[in-house]
Amino acid sequence: MEARIDKIKHQLQSKGYKLTPQREATVRVLLENEEDHLSAEDVFMLVKQKAPEIGLATVYRTLELLSELHVVEKINFGDGVARYDLRTDTSKHHHHHLICVQCGSMDEIREDWLGPLEERLDKEFDFSVLDHRLDFYGVCYRCKDKEQQDGSQNNPE
Repeated sequence: MEARIDKIKHQLQSKGYKLTPQREATVRVLLENEEDHLSAEDVFMLVKQKAPEIGLATVYRTLELLSELHVVEKINFGDGVARYDLRTDTSKHHHHHLICVQCGSMDEIREDWLGPLEERLDKEFDFSVLDHRLDFYGVCYRCKDKEQQDGSQNNPE
């Protein structure tokens, strides 16, 4: 975790910003909850446990700055709530999501399946893709399993 914090510190410094204690607390919360797609309010509640003096506006400003510097990806899954996802060092592009329209769960696809499409766009349209994100909306396996269980309980043979 410390190596990633140092990297983010250098990203901030290269753009003329400092990693203040409030920004560091926000980054630590994002790192500790990397799989959770936290909203600004979620981040605030977790940061407040570590740094009780921090205000909601500070957390919002920090998240917006991190988004502008491409440290985090600001994402919206159609529910009107902005969530924040740390970008990883290992992938050229942001990962993709499977979003359940029934329970709201989000599963991640870490592989970049769009490489061949990007090459084709470059070749056929002379268009260089810098980034992309793909979200799939549907019904997750958990909801399907629950529907099958509910159906078998309601239809005993």
